[in-house]
Amino acid sequence: MSERYSFSLTTFSPSGKLVQIEYALNAVAAGNTSIGIKAQDGAVIATEKKMPSILVDESSLHKVVKLTDTIGMVYSGMGPDSRVLMSEGRKLAQKYFRVYQEPIPTLQLVRQLASVMQEYTQRGGVRPFGVSLLICGFDLAGKPALFQVDPSGSYFAWKASAIGKNMVNAKTFLEKRFSDELELEDAIHTAILTLKEGFEGQMTETNIEIGIVDKDGGFRRLEPAEVKDYLASVA
Repeated sequence: MSERYSFSLTTFSPSGKLVQIEYALNAVAAGNTSIGIKAQDGAVIATEKKMPSILVDESSLHKVVKLTDTIGMVYSGMGPDSRVLMSEGRKLAQKYFRVYQEPIPTLQLVRQLASVMQEYTQRGGVRPFGVSLLICGFDLAGKPALFQVDPSGSYFAWKASAIGKNMVNAKTFLEKRFSDELELEDAIHTAILTLKEGFEGQMTETNIEIGIVDKDGGFRRLEPAEVKDYLASVA
């Protein structure tokens, strides 16, 4: 019965579901695992970055991206969809800065990006975004933040979260390892260990990416040499 409604984005099935959104979540679940952890003095996001071929130049592709000087994002799911949201997020941040002459708060940017994603669930002629996002930031109030945004447009603040194909095992691991007293350095180690739980093959500085945000340095993506040092310390 529900198959009659599975190709329509704007029609509810009799059970009250928009099935295309569930299919979008399946696309997220098929993507590489991404981790986000909020610490006392910052936040970290990390992800697998596996190339489709050894001939691909790794430096040409980044999954951890900067939206503003203090806000970063990582995705699981369809890469091209994430690029659209990355571009939109940067535009929204600049628009806010032009009006208020101060950096956009993390929650404000998350809320506006979630509204964009929600709009693509109720208009004909479009489809939902096939990505979930983990967005971390450090606001002027001096507090780190971590949010997850799903294809439906729903968003939640998290202490630690995981998205992608290994998210169930990763969340179970995080529940055991997470502490409210966690500091940024420990959070980076925990993120790497969590990714290792379901990682296929050898983890190196070229097939994972890590981004951190703190009060002093804002958001930045760690260089491969830094990632290599962290991998050596948790081996």
